[in-house]
This record gives sequence, structure tokens and C-alpha cells, in this order.
Amino acid sequence: MNQLFSDTTVLSMEQATVLPYLTYRLAAEGMRVIRVEHPERPDPNRFVGADVLGEKGMDSYFLPNNAGKKAITLNLGSEEGKAVLRDLVLKLDLDIFACNQLPRNYEKLGISYEQLRAIKEDIIWVGMTGFGPDSNEAAYDPILQARAGIMDLTGESDGAPQVFGLPMADLGASEQGYGQIMKALYLREATGEGSRVDISMFQSLVSWEVNPIMLTKSFGARIRRRGNTHEFFAPVSVYETADGYVYIAVGNDRQWQAMTELPGFESLSSEERKTNAGRIADVDRLNREINEITRTRTTKELIQLFQSITVPISTVNTIEEVIEDPLVKDRLITAIDQRTGTEVFLPPTPIITPYLESAGMRMAFPPRLGEHNEEVYGDLLGYDSKKIDQLRESGVI
Repeated sequence: MNQLFSDTTVLSMEQATVLPYLTYRLAAEGMRVIRVEHPERPDPNRFVGADVLGEKGMDSYFLPNNAGKKAITLNLGSEEGKAVLRDLVLKLDLDIFACNQLPRNYEKLGISYEQLRAIKEDIIWVGMTGFGPDSNEAAYDPILQARAGIMDLTGESDGAPQVFGLPMADLGASEQGYGQIMKALYLREATGEGSRVDISMFQSLVSWEVNPIMLTKSFGARIRRRGNTHEFFAPVSVYETADGYVYIAVGNDRQWQAMTELPGFESLSSEERKTNAGRIADVDRLNREINEITRTRTTKELIQLFQSITVPISTVNTIEEVIEDPLVKDRLITAIDQRTGTEVFLPPTPIITPYLESAGMRMAFPPRLGEHNEEVYGDLLGYDSKKIDQLRESGVI
């Protein structure tokens, strides 16, 4: 199983977050991922964040989504560059080509599905865009969260709309792209056919809004942000403790009854609150009363109490505390820079892949710009040093 994708090669013209995170997930499966950047206008994320290595183009924001990859440079603005791309597709026996360019640039750069399919018929082509292949509108994650209504659902009920704490438009589209690529690989294995996969970040976000859209369109409901509470269940919220915060989520009437039988929580019980609907109707006062009780107990005491009755509860962890969680601490992915000795730590993937397990949860350090030009163009494509120098001098690589 750890060799399942060892013969699968991905060539990715990528920048920012959405496609680099997707190909990072493919690299964690053991695929050979080669990121392609313009030699003079590389991925802008290389220059975002702290200068942790003391060198240009390897700033901290670039590192986490690019472990496990190789990096080459290629300028597709000339016919010579397009000829090199053709060699890459054929001589690498390319399986997957991916890009997050604006669709209007596909034909000009020679990277459209039709153009690459003419070179290799069974290629799997992946295009990541903000609003789909028919739109050239620029998009960043918070813009998509705003347009898709995610911000209107996030924040306090009496406050301004808020952006989510992670770039969910980027990450969600990446995960959906991952699933579509696996389906395309299965299809090719079964039929020999390649595929075109178009992922719209906007459609990805909207696809998650099953409850808000159904309730609004079908029944005229008004779904709005509710802070830490839940539209349909109560009590569900963050509550103060004597030394911090906990999140408690009561999901049914049986759990509520068990909660009101806990020492100190008996005063919460009433006939009207026996049902979830009754608790929703009284949610503001209910949460104030719960808060008055929970702030007299330590976080540890409350967790022990609620776990004893199987009611979901959690501390509100900092990222530092998440890193120390037993489910995370011993499963972190590491990548070590052979030049500087710098070690970066990444969260475990949703499922620990056989490849990662066999590699001891280690991946290659994120690559410098064009770091693997000689390896890819020389060793894999067979270009001699004279040709590589000529390509470099002419600005092709």
C-alpha cells in the first residue's frame, strides 16, 4: 500500500494556497509532485510571513503547503517554453496536470485540457478557479467567504459578519479536488480514459450550506449568525469556568436530563426545558444560568462531570495545546532542511497514509525556487548541461 501511488506524477502550475494544499495532500500519498513556477514571477506566497531561513523566497507562509514536492521553473510565454512543457508531459509520462490560473490564460499558455489531451490522451487535468471555468473574476478566500454567505453565518448575532479563522474556501476546495482526482484515477484505471476536473472554490463553499439554503429557499427561514450558540440545539455554547472556558454541546433531551441531575446543575431543570424546543425558546436566559454555575467549577472538574454522563464537552484549546494533544503530538509530520537543519512540523493528514507511515511521518523539505531544475530537466528529460544553460539564459527556465 505504501507504493500505491509511487508511479503517479503530478505537474502543478500552482500558487497561493488552494492548489498547493491539494498537491501537498497528493504528495502525502506518495505521488511525485513537481510544482512549476515562472522563473521571474514565482509563487507570491514565497515572500509572505517571517524570514525563518534567512534567504529570499522561503518565508514561513510558503512552507506548510509545499512539503514533499519538487520545484522547477518554466516560462510558457514562448514557443520554446511550450516545447519544454510537451517534453515534460511525454517524458515524465504525466498522470495529472493541475493549475490555478485564470481560465483566460489556459490557451495562451498552452495548458488547456484540449491542448494537453492532444499530447497525452489519458491525462487527468485539474483546474482550480474562484468561480468556475467560465469566469475570470479574481478571488481570494475571504472574498469567497463573503460572497458565499459564510461570513453572514459567522460572528455574534449583534455584531459584524466575521471571516472564518481558517481559509476554508481554499482548504475545502482542495479536499474536494482531492476526492475528484481519486475518482478520475479510478476511472482511468477502469476504462483507460483521462478526465477534466474543474473545481470552483465558490461552488465548494456553497455546497456545504445544505441547511441554510434548504431552510431559506423552501420555508422562508432567516438563518443568521448566532455566535457560539446553535440554531437548532440548546444548550450548545462556550461557558466560562473558574480557570478558562469549555464548550458544551447537548444534542438531545436525554443528555439534558442527565445534565440537570449533575450536582449543582439541578436548578436548571423545569417543565418547559424538558424538550429541545423549549430550551431554544429560552436560550439566552438558559445560557446565563449555566454560565453562573460553570464559572464556579474548574475546567478539569467540568470535563470529568460531563464525560461521566456522556455529554460532549471540550476545553477551548489554543494551538499550542492542540499540538500537545495525544492524538496530534505523536503523529506530526516533519520535514528537515538539509542545508540549515531547520525542522518544520505539520499536522497529521486526515488519514495517516501508508506512504507517510512507511516514511516515519517524514516528508521532503519545501523546495527552493527551481531547486530541481537539473534533476527534472537533466536526469528525467535527458537535457544536457548545454541545453539547460541555454534555456536558463533565454529565460525559459
